[in-house]
Amino acid sequence: MRRKHKDSNGGKSMPGDRGADVYAGLREQILRLDPATAGMSQRPGGPIVWGALMEMGYPNGVATIVALADGTTSMYTSSGGGIIGGGGHRAVVTATHAFLESVADHAGELRPDPGEALPSLGQVIIRALTYSGRLSGQAPEDDLGNRRHPLAPVFYAGQEVITQLRLIDEARTAGR
Repeated sequence: MRRKHKDSNGGKSMPGDRGADVYAGLREQILRLDPATAGMSQRPGGPIVWGALMEMGYPNGVATIVALADGTTSMYTSSGGGIIGGGGHRAVVTATHAFLESVADHAGELRPDPGEALPSLGQVIIRALTYSGRLSGQAPEDDLGNRRHPLAPVFYAGQEVITQLRLIDEARTAGR
């Protein structure tokens, strides 16, 4: 069985579990990223959040949204699919910055991140990448989607990032 990995520049096939390996590598790279090395040094009086992940557990795996302060935006799945390079599009960057602002606004709802576990089916983990360490919060997707959890605004801001990435991907696909 072949799984597809697509990005904003075209598609690449990845046989077997290679897609899962790529996903794990990309995710680890973000979780270990040093913001200063990546050109996102903390500025006095600037935001404390330099990036965020929203990870959602589905029957076939996990979908991860990555949003960084420099506009870098991607969505990838543990099954090997995804969209990378969204930061080259103004609408995506605008949604990314709104997502990061929402994460920062709700940082009080987050706790020190206990690890790097993936969410289980129906769960969402929101990870804030801050200059003083990672924070996270977890909730059922149903509670977030029905606004029954304090992190619902963050979830909806993350959903807007997904929408903008999909619109770019659909436009690219239609233009082939």
